[in-house]
Amino acid sequence: METREEKLARVLTEPIEVVDYDPSWPSRFEEECRHLRDCLPPELVGRIDHFGSTAVPGLAAKPVIDMLVEVRSLDEARERIVPILEAQGYDYFWRPTRGDDTPPWYAWFIRRDGAGKRTHHIHMVEPGSEHWDRLLFRDLLIDVLELAREYAELKRALCLATKDRVAYTRAKEGFIERVTGEALRSRGK
Repeated sequence: METREEKLARVLTEPIEVVDYDPSWPSRFEEECRHLRDCLPPELVGRIDHFGSTAVPGLAAKPVIDMLVEVRSLDEARERIVPILEAQGYDYFWRPTRGDDTPPWYAWFIRRDGAGKRTHHIHMVEPGSEHWDRLLFRDLLIDVLELAREYAELKRALCLATKDRVAYTRAKEGFIERVTGEALRSRGK
C-alpha cells in the first residue's frame, strides 16, 4: 500500500499541461456534480461550484475541472466522505489553504480517468472558508477579458518555465491575490 509520503511525491511529480479552452468542461463539471450528489451524504454537502480556469469560457487551463464543495463539517467529511471517495479511487489529501503546513485546512481530492490522468480536483471546505473568494476571481476573469488573457499568458509561460507543480502554483499566487483583492474592493469588502 502506498504511504502518504509516496502518494504526495507521486502527485507532485505529475506533468503540468496548459491547453486551450475545451467547451466540454462545463458539462464535465455538471456530470461530476451529479455523481457527488448521488454518492455523498446529502446532509453534509451544500453548494457545489465550478471554479478555476476551466470555469472561465475561452480561458486556457490545465485540463482538470476544479470544484468547490461546501461541507457542513470538515471533521465529518474526513470521517464519512473520505472513505466513500477513496473507495472509488480518488486520491485524498488534507491540505493547508496557504503555505506548506499551517491552518486553515481543507479536504482535497483528485479524480482520474481510466488511464490515470487527472480529470477533477475537488476542494471541500466549510461555509466560511476563504476559498469562496475564489469565485470572485473566477467571476472577474469572466467579466474582464483582458485579465483572462493576462492570466492565460502567465500560466502558459509558467508551464514552459517549470515542471514543478508547487512552484507553478506559487508563481500564480500574486496574480490571483491581486485580482481577488480587486474583486473584493469592488464589492466593498
